[in-house]
Amino acid sequence: MEKTSNVTVNKDVNNKKITVVREFDAPVEAVWKAWTQKELLDQWWAPKPYKAKTRMLDFREGGQWIYAMVGPDGDESWVCVDFFKIDVNKSFTAEDYFCNEKGERTNDLPGMFWNNVFTSTGSGSKVSVKLTFRSAEDLNKILELGFEEGYLSALGNLDDLLAGSKI
Repeated sequence: MEKTSNVTVNKDVNNKKITVVREFDAPVEAVWKAWTQKELLDQWWAPKPYKAKTRMLDFREGGQWIYAMVGPDGDESWVCVDFFKIDVNKSFTAEDYFCNEKGERTNDLPGMFWNNVFTSTGSGSKVSVKLTFRSAEDLNKILELGFEEGYLSALGNLDDLLAGSKI
């Protein structure tokens, strides 16, 4: 388990799970909006110098988010997120997977299941993200692609967004 001042990362390859717990100096409602509104997601989701570009977001149970990670030279990697259970301002579960621009699944790279829980800390909020993979090989492949560094960088972008806005 790795811990810095506001983030804890636990990689459990044997059980095919990664858990990331991140604290923010903002109320749960603001953090929730940043995770669930496309105008806000596009401002923080991708690690710099990449940008997130949402094609479609239908944040509801049974809905989807289709977006591209756009590289500095314009290359695009498309991802689709299927939303399952949503408890507003508290939690949501989803599956993400790589896809083409239309949202059609490709099997080039592994996807993952997300269980995101949002809680108040009194002085801000905490987001606990439990990622589950189909296999240890899938988890390792995602780590090899730089998921941990990229995701933690994006969460830093969220800190910046929350600090500089009136969400």
